[in-house]
Formats: sequence, C-alpha cells, structure tokens
Amino acid sequence: MIFIGIIASIAAIGVLCCLLFYLAVYALPLFAGVTVGAWAYGTGAGWLGAIAVGFVAGLVTLGAGQLLLLFVKPLWLKLAIAIAFVAPAAIAGYHATHGIVKHTMPSETWQIIFSVIGAIAVGVTAFVRVTTLAGPAPSGQGGMVRA
Repeated sequence: MIFIGIIASIAAIGVLCCLLFYLAVYALPLFAGVTVGAWAYGTGAGWLGAIAVGFVAGLVTLGAGQLLLLFVKPLWLKLAIAIAFVAPAAIAGYHATHGIVKHTMPSETWQIIFSVIGAIAVGVTAFVRVTTLAGPAPSGQGGMVRA
C-alpha cells in the first residue's frame, strides 16, 4: 500500500511539473491579472468585479504581448518583450522547484542549486514557447529568383 502511495506521489509531482512547463508562458499575464484584480478589489469593486477586471487585464496583457511579438520589427525589441514574459516564468520555476526539493533534500546549498537549475529549465522552455507564439518571421525572399 505504501508503494502505491509513493508511485502516486511521483506521478503527481510529474504532472505538476508538466503543468508548470506548459503554463509558464502565462506567468506574466497571470501576475498582471492578479495585481490588477487585487487593486480593483482594494478600490471597492467587490469579488466579482475584481475577478472580472483581473481576467480582462490578464487577457489584454497576453494579447498585447502576442501582437507586439508579431508586429515589432527590431530583433532587440522582440527579445526584450520575450524576456518580459520569460522572467516571471523563471521566477515561478525557481519557487516551484524549491518547493519540491525542500522536501527531498536537507542541504540548503543543494536546494538552491537545484532551484536555479529548475528556474533555468522553465525559463528556457518559456522562451521557446514565447518565440513560437510570435509565429514565423518573414524571410523577405521570394520563391524563385529571376535574372
């Protein structure tokens, strides 16, 4: 019976890690939505109004990021926009990994090392996903070249 519990725990950690990798791109819109929702609640919008305003703010943040990545021409600006989406994902990856390894290893040094490795892995994954959200860049080269 304990064996089944151990296997189920490992499977649950694996599922949560997969969710973290899949949803890391949406960390910035989530943070923006929660922040705006908390602000709206603090100004007296109530629970329903705060949730609605936060949801709209998250959608606007995600949509604006995708549109900017699609239409902005300079590569350095696209990179800056991608980093704006990747930084919160890397922070979330650090804390998620730290929460897992805190329960599995006693050494704080190794906890931090593995947490940084987790942050890098989540950050790279989020960067790849953000760049794929932007779509292919126009090459500027037509099919056949005529002389």
